[in-house]
Amino acid sequence: MHSSGRWPGDSRTAREIGQQPATWLRVADAVRRARPEIERLIGLPGRRIVLTGAGTSAFVGEVVARDLARHLGRPVEAIASTEIVADPLAAVVDDRPILLVSFARSGNSPESVAAADLLHRLSPGLRHLVITCDPEGRLARRWSGAANAVVVSLPDEVNDRGFAMTSSFTGMALAALLAFGVDVGVEALARAGSAVLEGAADHASAISGAKPARLVFLGSGPLLGLAREAALKCLELTRGEVVGIADSALGFRHGPKSVLDERTIAVVFLSTDPYARQYDVDIAHELVRSLGEERVVVVGNATGFGGARVWPVPSPPGVPVAGYALLAVIAAQTTALACSLALGVTPDNPFPDGEVNRVVQGVVIHDFLPSEVD
Repeated sequence: MHSSGRWPGDSRTAREIGQQPATWLRVADAVRRARPEIERLIGLPGRRIVLTGAGTSAFVGEVVARDLARHLGRPVEAIASTEIVADPLAAVVDDRPILLVSFARSGNSPESVAAADLLHRLSPGLRHLVITCDPEGRLARRWSGAANAVVVSLPDEVNDRGFAMTSSFTGMALAALLAFGVDVGVEALARAGSAVLEGAADHASAISGAKPARLVFLGSGPLLGLAREAALKCLELTRGEVVGIADSALGFRHGPKSVLDERTIAVVFLSTDPYARQYDVDIAHELVRSLGEERVVVVGNATGFGGARVWPVPSPPGVPVAGYALLAVIAAQTTALACSLALGVTPDNPFPDGEVNRVVQGVVIHDFLPSEVD
């Protein structure tokens, strides 16, 4: 997966996980070049900011939305493109113009294109910021050169060729934070990412070696989006043979906790926010009592935390929680990869029969008629 070569095999997925810290520096350069154009869009007052995408791209928005809102001092909404397409009027709730930020690895999924087009029709004065890994994708080509749009194309290596989105997830999340002027400290983040990768094989193999049937991922605030992405990576790379479940630290007790059994491993992402972290620590201790120390993994700076496996993921000073999520997701990605390999699944192509595809297929975009707007 990286220079130590400790992962068996040589998959694209492994390489794309391992390349992330290096790609973050190139992502920062790409955003820096686009900043004058981006500021033209962001500087317009009174706009709603809506972050959209499908699947992993939707989780990008969930991870960054809260830190963007804090930084900008105004609400930022994450609404999946799949929800916008199914119910477009619900995304246009007042007459404020919208800045729509679309995240897309390829930009070829039908919902990504349709969501942007629908809101463009329904919201006069809408502006588009497209953050994509493929400048030749349909979404990028649709809005490149438009007076009301800016397309930020990330470096080609961020456009994952493996089945699951890994470096494209962290690349787009980082690009969004930088586009809106959040100080992430990219060089320190990249150094920390390399350090996390160095120890990832041992930690991930310990989890896969326990042969879990279910992996529960919990996170608070921006880390709830991370938990959802972690669960999806687990499902994708193991072909659904290990069930991934995501929830918040507080929400898990309200029914979802019933999923726990003797073949469950719970992973708790500790927030770097001191207040939210208290709830993460509480649920981790509760899970240890339910499952035992060997079936609970605490990811983060767990100094002084006892009674569970600890996967140390340090956060450089000043990095927002959403920036820290780019480090913590490496634990999720490598765990999913380790479980995939342990099950004999090919991570680059878990579904050779085409049941699930790298770019979603089979979606019919139905006409949204003018009478439906009235």
